[in-house]
Amino acid sequence: MNSLRKAMNDAQYLANEETKSSAGDKYETSRARGHLEKDMYARQLVETGKEMASLMGIDCSIINTTVAPGSLVRCESISYFVLAGIGKIDFNGELIYAISPNAPVAKSLLGKRKDDVVSINNGMHQIKEIF
Repeated sequence: MNSLRKAMNDAQYLANEETKSSAGDKYETSRARGHLEKDMYARQLVETGKEMASLMGIDCSIINTTVAPGSLVRCESISYFVLAGIGKIDFNGELIYAISPNAPVAKSLLGKRKDDVVSINNGMHQIKEIF
């Protein structure tokens, strides 16, 4: 979130610093691009804030019998941590994909139980364990 705030502020600063040149439209185009970048970072910051608030509300100490936000789901060849979309995590040599509860993969997993088979990325995966 700090990186997004910095990028947003930098884009605003650059847009404000753009000076009018003899090229005419270049001034307005550069300022507009700077404002668009700032707005893009602002939207990303809002979405990241929402995900962070959601993340803070998950109690990972609860062991679920069905897949829910906060669950670690182990299939025969892949593992998912339904928590936040932060990507791959190498945990003691085990590759785990940390995914947002709003991600399509998570939506196919939510509510499933041990031994259920789910379709993920055109493949069938059986759930072996849920934590």
